[in-house]
Formats: sequence, structure tokens, C-alpha cells
Amino acid sequence: MAGMEQTAGGEGEQSLVETVVSVSGAFESSEDIAVARDLARSFLSDVQAVHGLAGVRAREWAVVQLVVSELVTNARKYAPGPCLLTLEVNGGAVEVAVWDSNPTPPAILAPDPMRIGQHGLEIVMAVGQSFAVHREPVGKRITTTIALADDPGRGLTGRRL
Repeated sequence: MAGMEQTAGGEGEQSLVETVVSVSGAFESSEDIAVARDLARSFLSDVQAVHGLAGVRAREWAVVQLVVSELVTNARKYAPGPCLLTLEVNGGAVEVAVWDSNPTPPAILAPDPMRIGQHGLEIVMAVGQSFAVHREPVGKRITTTIALADDPGRGLTGRRL
């Protein structure tokens, strides 16, 4: 992993609806895919400890790690050079964004249970609330949003909004 940065706006047990918390990491090799998953896990753990991620089950944590793994794997497989992962918790959800240097949008294949492999984006699109590909001045950025609570009207501190 080339570098990591974590930022937070706000302190204490505030609702994350009012606070944006993010972390970024650059990854340069396929061995870094596990490091990217670990970054997601430790980031959510830190956010929980500082901001009270009440109501977030292990399932949501696993989904975020799966999405990170799939998107970083694709970036490492199809784009030269490093990729940049950014996780941002805001308003009861985490946005996962992965930038890579290849400007070509990914091929989004129709679901096919007979196809072996190439189901990563299919999975990401199925578990996310949103999915977008953004062209950048160099490369592209793929973003998806994962809900962290069953009740979207509840902040991550568990308080009803």
C-alpha cells in the first residue's frame, strides 16, 4: 500500500448524518487487495468506536469488504499503475470509490449463472444502493453506496432522525 489518509469532520458521538468521515489508500499490487479489505474493516471499526455505529450488523461490514475487494481487484487487473480507494461514511451509508488509470469503462455483463468468473460488478451492483462510473481527467472512478443500517431514517448512532 502506497499511502493512507483519514479525515473526519466533527467529534464525539455525533450522528454521522451531520458528520462526514473518510479514509483513502493507494494500492499498487494484487497482494494489496487483502490490505484494502483490512483498511475497510479497520475504518468501520474506528468509525464505530468514535461515532457509534449502532445498528450496523456484521453483514453490512462484510458487504463493504466484499465491494472493496471486487472493485480493487478489477482496478488491479485491468489498469496499469496504482489505484486509489476512498471510503466515506455519510448519512447512514458508506460510499466506496475506486479510481484507476484506465479510462475505459468496465464491461457490465448481463447476469449469467453459467458463466465462470467475471461476476464482480454484478455483485457490486446487486448489493449497492447506487453504482456509477465517472470519467476523470486521467482514468475513471467507480462509486457505489452501501447502506449501513436497516432503517434509513436512523442515524448511525442509533437515534431516530
